[in-house]
Amino acid sequence: MRLVGRLGQICARLVAAGFLLTGAVACGGPFTASAPRPASASLSPQAGTEDGQPVFITAARARESTRAAVGTSGATTSGGSPLHAGNPDGRAAVPVAAQAVDTSHPDHVIGDGTPAGCTSAAVVQAVAEGGIITFDCGPEPVTITMTATAKVVNTSHQVVLDGGGKVTLSGGGSTRILYMNTCDAAQTYATSDCWEQQWPQLVVQNLTLTDAYSATQQSKTASYGGGAIFDEGGQLKVVNSVFSGDRCYATGPDLGGGAIRATGMDMSIPVYIVSDTFTGNSCSNGAALSGLFANFAVYNSLMTGNKAIGSGANPAKSGTPGGGSGGAIYTDGTGYNLLVDGTAMSGNTANEGGGAIFFVVNSGGGTLTIDNSTLSDNPSGAFQNAPGIFDDVNSVVTQPTESGSSVS
Repeated sequence: MRLVGRLGQICARLVAAGFLLTGAVACGGPFTASAPRPASASLSPQAGTEDGQPVFITAARARESTRAAVGTSGATTSGGSPLHAGNPDGRAAVPVAAQAVDTSHPDHVIGDGTPAGCTSAAVVQAVAEGGIITFDCGPEPVTITMTATAKVVNTSHQVVLDGGGKVTLSGGGSTRILYMNTCDAAQTYATSDCWEQQWPQLVVQNLTLTDAYSATQQSKTASYGGGAIFDEGGQLKVVNSVFSGDRCYATGPDLGGGAIRATGMDMSIPVYIVSDTFTGNSCSNGAALSGLFANFAVYNSLMTGNKAIGSGANPAKSGTPGGGSGGAIYTDGTGYNLLVDGTAMSGNTANEGGGAIFFVVNSGGGTLTIDNSTLSDNPSGAFQNAPGIFDDVNSVVTQPTESGSSVS
């Protein structure tokens, strides 16, 4: 494959990280998906092409094109200032497949122009029905406290939830907000082999998810972790969104994802985390992100003050409940990769390993790639092999692949 110019550089970086590009970002290669993408999954020409050709959008350009519609998050800092989504200094170019979906022609609109019309029940119903979902809750920011978890039905091809930068979904300290599980019979089996299947695709964009909680403990049959979003199977993309104060159960050797848990995902395309902010989240492991058998590509995001609060690591030390690794990101599995590009991580902590990132590939090989990012002051309580990082591939402690980054 001959790769030319900036497009080629980015494709080469993703290919080197082991990600297979599909659809509009095939970089000159064939479309590799096993089923055609629906028309509703495509970006508008204005969003993803110039003169009919796919383009890559930098963080600065993406912010400029969405500033008027998105605004600021409904969440605030401890000083009362509004939180903004993403790393303001992020300069990573974002592939078209990772960008926000065009929601100008929604299938469902939650609300009637007033906050009273925007309810937990309306969110639950819209997510169950699937398609592109937007909100009409009035001109001011609104918080919807979820009294039940919104669950994707697996016969949906795509579910897009777009808050327009004015909607906060709160778990009220006791409720998981979003759930998708292709191996959950209650949500309808879509294929005979539910694990690592391609669909549905869940897209969350221009939204704040706060104070969510998953109290589920780790067991062989439970859907544990994922305080704000739990996703098993299919595809997941999160763009221009804020996660704050989200939690999952405090102990468990492989339990993680105070904000997001992704497991058994479609391995042909990464879980895209783009221009998102994660702050003040906590869980046994991976307070922001937790992955098991899932590729991740994290672009232009901000991760601060997230805490892995378990103890005993994985496998759990004798006499301990296990956990405590990956203050911001915890990933495990076989034959997978993690790309962190244009992202800032600081003030994250882990009681055990990897104050910022815990990356373990048990077999099959994989690469942790850190490009154009800043990692600072992410203390690890027990072990690391780079500042704030534990990287182990095929039972060999190794070093991340790094370019243009500062890790201290």
